[in-house]
Amino acid sequence: MLILTRQAGEAITIGDGVRIVVLGVDRRGVRIGIDAPSHVRILRAEIVNEVEAENRRAAETPDAWTALVPIKPKARAG
Repeated sequence: MLILTRQAGEAITIGDGVRIVVLGVDRRGVRIGIDAPSHVRILRAEIVNEVEAENRRAAETPDAWTALVPIKPKARAG
């Protein structure tokens, strides 16, 4: 991991098309701007983690799902 110290207004570049600019720093945190080509996906880590957790939960056995959503028997015709 590369660790850098940057001031507001300073930037770093990644590869040929990604530029990250420090917009501001205050007691709430650091505001950054990311300039990247439209084909580059930029996601917050917590969103990626939530999606991965949901995917793992969806892959669980059907028994785990029936505990959450009981299957009602179909009504018989006639």
